[in-house]
Amino acid sequence: MRFNRMLLSATLVVVALVIQVSVLARLQLPGAVPDLMLLVVLALAFVYGHVSGAFIGFGAGLLADLAPPADHAAGRYALVLCLIGYLAGLVRPENGQLKSALVPMTAVVSAAVGSTLLYAGVGALVGDTAARHVGLGSLLFTAALYDLLLAPFTVPLIMWLARRADNNPLSDSTSGNSGADVAAGWLATGTGLRIGGQRGGLRVKAARNRAARAGRIKGVKRL
Repeated sequence: MRFNRMLLSATLVVVALVIQVSVLARLQLPGAVPDLMLLVVLALAFVYGHVSGAFIGFGAGLLADLAPPADHAAGRYALVLCLIGYLAGLVRPENGQLKSALVPMTAVVSAAVGSTLLYAGVGALVGDTAARHVGLGSLLFTAALYDLLLAPFTVPLIMWLARRADNNPLSDSTSGNSGADVAAGWLATGTGLRIGGQRGGLRVKAARNRAARAGRIKGVKRL
């Protein structure tokens, strides 16, 4: 199961990075770029929880930091996605299944705004002032808008794939067999097998009682 998680997460992260760099980054949309990597980390964290979400976010961010044409310090985006994956895992839906669109959509907007602010804040610490020239307000609005529009087409699908890869058919069949055994036991009880056993036990007890009475009668005759 852990291998399935690692394989699926690595595959989705690599595919998202390729689409991010080769397609989304070339659309030349005003403001920010739709962040498919962020949505992949969010969706996987919703299913796998905060610990796995943090590891997946760190790996995805580090891959984005090292992949060309990255022009920022390595580890910057890894820190951002690691925190986002951890926080998203803390608010994961029960059993990793969405019951309404309100919570994930709120999480997407919060993650888009938070990741942009955190990325700009870390950049300010290392001397990167690109966000000031572009306009932080414009970046926040467009990042939240683009990710919110892209989320319905990606997050549910990724969560479905994650849940499907996390299932263990062997354990399901084992649990099904054990359930069948339990059901068979209940059916056997209902068909009188247990009653027959009780009858057999009563016969043994009756035979013992008869033998005991016969012994007592013989003893009386001896006296």
